[in-house]
Amino acid sequence: MIDDDRDATAPPRPFDGTHPRPQLTRPQWTDLSGPWGFTFDDADEGLAAGWHSPQVDTTPFDREILVPFPPESPASGIADTAHHRVSWYSRSFDPSDLHAAGFGTGRRLHLHFGAVDYRCRVWIDGQQVGDHEGGHTPFGFDITDALADIERHTIVVRVEDDPHDIGQPRGKQDWREQPHVIWYHRTSGIWQPVWLEATPAVATTAVRWNPDPRRGVVAVDLELSRVPDGPTAARIDLSFEGRALGSVETDVLDDEAALVIPVADLLNGQAYEELLWSPEHPRLVEATITVGEDAAQSYLGIRTAHVERRRFFLNDRPYYVRSVLNQGYWPQTHLAAPSADALRDEVQLIKDLGFNATRLHQKFEDPRFLYWADRLGLLVWGEAPASFTFSPTTVARTMREWLDIVRRDYSHPSIVTWVPLNESWGVQHVAHDSRMRAFARSLVAVTKALDPTRPVVSNDGWEQVDTDIVAIHDYDADPARLAPRYATHEDIARLVEGVGPAGRVLILEGDVSQAPVMLTEFGGISFDGEAEPGAWGYSAATSADDFDQRLQGLMRAVHASQALAGFCYTQLTDTLQETNGLVRPDRTPKLPLERLRAIMTGTA
Repeated sequence: MIDDDRDATAPPRPFDGTHPRPQLTRPQWTDLSGPWGFTFDDADEGLAAGWHSPQVDTTPFDREILVPFPPESPASGIADTAHHRVSWYSRSFDPSDLHAAGFGTGRRLHLHFGAVDYRCRVWIDGQQVGDHEGGHTPFGFDITDALADIERHTIVVRVEDDPHDIGQPRGKQDWREQPHVIWYHRTSGIWQPVWLEATPAVATTAVRWNPDPRRGVVAVDLELSRVPDGPTAARIDLSFEGRALGSVETDVLDDEAALVIPVADLLNGQAYEELLWSPEHPRLVEATITVGEDAAQSYLGIRTAHVERRRFFLNDRPYYVRSVLNQGYWPQTHLAAPSADALRDEVQLIKDLGFNATRLHQKFEDPRFLYWADRLGLLVWGEAPASFTFSPTTVARTMREWLDIVRRDYSHPSIVTWVPLNESWGVQHVAHDSRMRAFARSLVAVTKALDPTRPVVSNDGWEQVDTDIVAIHDYDADPARLAPRYATHEDIARLVEGVGPAGRVLILEGDVSQAPVMLTEFGGISFDGEAEPGAWGYSAATSADDFDQRLQGLMRAVHASQALAGFCYTQLTDTLQETNGLVRPDRTPKLPLERLRAIMTGTA
């Protein structure tokens, strides 16, 4: 183990979108992405054979995988889409990695994982340091005491991801061996970044920003790694474009602390909007968090989001939502992002196409995507990946991951709506099963208990309970039928009071008389259908001109509505057999970008 003093007070690294946890960064950390040893364990013999032990006679890691790309993906170097329930990973790190992470005397070393699908155990130098269940949520371990007195240390990870377990929250991951209909190749194993970070014994482990421009304050909740031995100074400093905005200092006595920072600039009723965050003005406030010897950087956006009077409001002004459904899937890397730059480019592409929002569909996205949505200005609907069955086990699994993600992403100003359920996936009989309805209701309630600042869509598409937004899915390809269905509030009321376009009741319970109505899935026009065997869309175009005319017809019908508060078009990219994207899998537009933008914004 390294046991000398390290300078962990280097100047803050600028926010560049590369840190795996962008809202809580320190100047020193070590990225463990890259080649790892790898093997499948189809016989599930690794534990008994001691593959996690340094004393194992023969190494089982006979293949190399490029982390964080899942083994099903071509970019991983494995590219094996067959069913494998168990796999193992191994990687070494040395004193240079420890130095880069800022490890030294009196400091603790932490091993972080962005996401591992679905269940894993982790060993350091043969000692188990922890385990985790949940394929989309971050976790980490203090590995300081597990480091053996050797130069090179070894991480071993055993992953279990049963492809047949439809009770796992899995979203669009297919349970069949080959993708079919709307489901895609699986993403198992390590699929988000892994990194090392050293901190003092008492350090900030989580931060949740609560800006309140109406009161002229920014509140913040801090979580610490442990209870301090005595009163420990905590200080928050806020700045905007190099100008100090406010600060607060106090002593903390517990492993949680709540602080409130007055921001005088927000009290000027004629100028406070100059600090507000929006897609048009994505202003971010930088923050320095100092607790004892620990110093970390963060950021926040000051904005409000609520619904009333049948409208969605951003910063207390009605805001029309132009959104696109985003599967977050790449041909070479599947659910994993090809790079941090690819996430930035994705946000920029969505904005260039004329959208001000995106609905992340059946996926908890990489926090670096949310960073770029914050930085570049894009509203985000955060949606949970669903399981495909209902049981006490799936209730516990779904709730655990959902709570973890609401806590993880709470502080991103880009996220303005939570979507815990979609199209009754996992609660297929919610209209008639009291258990399922209670679960749907509880997801809304617990979301609001953790976060009362954002609207919640209880079940996007239909069969909604206690929803803040009436979210309707309608894949009618005929603009002549679509337009009158949503022309006025009275027309929409007939849908809400009767049966929706998909043949499902839209609202099961709850008062939605003043809730905004949005068309949150529609379109899905297939073009370039020869790209994949079995390619399809909800309708099909035969040429670029035909695609243009069909797309413009649908969008004119939507833009003509005097009642809709927004829309979400299906979808951003072609994804395997689903060839209904506005752009191809390589992100090249199917029509000139300017033309697509004009159609989507209603200026065509």
